[in-house]
Amino acid sequence: MAAIIKKAWEGYQILFDDFADPRTKHLPLIAKPFQGILLLGLYLMFVLKWGPNFMKNRPAYNLDKIIIVYNAFQVIACAYLFVNALFLAWLWDYKWICEPVDFTFNEKAIKITRFVYFYFLLKVIDLLDTVFFVLRKKINQVSFLHVYHHTGMVVLIWGAVTYFPGGHGTLVGVINTFVHVVMYSYYLITVWDPSLKGNLWWKKYITQLQILQFLWLVVHMGVIVFKTDCEYPRWTAAIFLPQNLFMLILFIDFYIKTYIRKPKEKKKLENDMARVETVDLPNGKPHQN
Repeated sequence: MAAIIKKAWEGYQILFDDFADPRTKHLPLIAKPFQGILLLGLYLMFVLKWGPNFMKNRPAYNLDKIIIVYNAFQVIACAYLFVNALFLAWLWDYKWICEPVDFTFNEKAIKITRFVYFYFLLKVIDLLDTVFFVLRKKINQVSFLHVYHHTGMVVLIWGAVTYFPGGHGTLVGVINTFVHVVMYSYYLITVWDPSLKGNLWWKKYITQLQILQFLWLVVHMGVIVFKTDCEYPRWTAAIFLPQNLFMLILFIDFYIKTYIRKPKEKKKLENDMARVETVDLPNGKPHQN
């Protein structure tokens, strides 16, 4: 038994110490899987069980002021990361087909690792979205798509920061931060002025933008599958591709149900009600019920 424990500990050290990037493994939550597992375990237990049970016989909390500050922070933080990612690398100094990770300790490489880590912290902060849903008793919004997306992003970006903080995969963060600037701007406006919620025409286009995001990432990560001389680890596509494909399918399904089927069903219901309210009499004149 002692030998098994020793081997397990040695394997743990190899995987999360020897293989981990020395520039990031000392950072909070990074290269320490038990911390991340505990964090996500508490998150899932709260949003799926503890939170709904706690709120069952309580009125919804009014968190508008907190959410306004939260959304404003998200817009500013995402915009900051997006702009810096463009000027630091992706506008002119990164290869779109296959960009290797710079594992050196030069100034630019260190900056990139820091921005990748800050992006990971944003994914952790994103978990508050679901917590707010629960505390506001909007349990219908705690969907499988929502919880899976938030949990999966934390796991994937944790792996990126721990082992490959830079290179080809960072485009995920570049695109995602732009999408989140748009998305949290919408949330900020609608919480600030609830009367605008039904009047903002661009709500469904945010979902279209998210679909485009995952389609782009599928293509981006799919490229390294066919580029045999790529210096970025090709095996990472086996993790990112299924995740992005799955998210693409889920978002397309959500879009179809919300913006295609539901309006058709609503229109059909309105037409049916109109026919019920107006009955044609033998003389050809309608009778209003």
